[in-house]
Amino acid sequence: MSGDGRGIEREYRRWREASRGRVVVMWTVIGNTVLQLSRPDHIPLRYKLLWLALLAAVAVWGVLTVRRGLTSVGADGVSVRGAFRVRRRAWHDIYDLRVEARPKQGRADARWLTWLYDNDGRRLPLPNVDDWQLPDLRAEIDDLRTVAAAHRGMAWEPRPEVEARILLRAGHRKAQERAITWALLAFFAGLAYLLWEVITGGEPHPFLLLLCAPLAAYALLLPLFRKLASRRAPAHT
Repeated sequence: MSGDGRGIEREYRRWREASRGRVVVMWTVIGNTVLQLSRPDHIPLRYKLLWLALLAAVAVWGVLTVRRGLTSVGADGVSVRGAFRVRRRAWHDIYDLRVEARPKQGRADARWLTWLYDNDGRRLPLPNVDDWQLPDLRAEIDDLRTVAAAHRGMAWEPRPEVEARILLRAGHRKAQERAITWALLAFFAGLAYLLWEVITGGEPHPFLLLLCAPLAAYALLLPLFRKLASRRAPAHT
């Protein structure tokens, strides 16, 4: 983190690299995938190239996210730079800055992340504002909230209507995660069936199995899961 002490101008950059264990696991998975795809078998080359292209795209996105990730704080608000774009939030649009436990963290380096919530209940992750990059994350956020109070023009007080929006959007995010999970299951099921068709000399339909089926599962299940989430969310009166 660079800045002027308790001043409002601050930049949170990545200064601490990922643990060696995570790097070893990541490269082991990538290397094993490439090795399996390079082995001679009955799978057509075009399918292997497609899978390698997807793997390369994910790897490039991950590297850019890590290297370009930056949170910048100033008198005008907060700016977040990701892999390909920069998002900005003015202080009067920011409802809260919250430190939350990382879900399904496993052996992740960062166990606590910081999220920016706006007045509409949307949240935005703040890159490098976590307990892996900052030794005392909670103290840093408390200090930042104190210094930023003058620029917001209002106190950091809870508002029931915004809290209700936050809970509703959290339910919708959970619904989207569940729909994506089922879409991925449909994708891998289609991939397994596709490979079986190729090996047995059948007529595979990759467009239907790898694209249409997962998209159909996502499109059908997302409204259902969101409806269930909306019913569980507390209504604001």
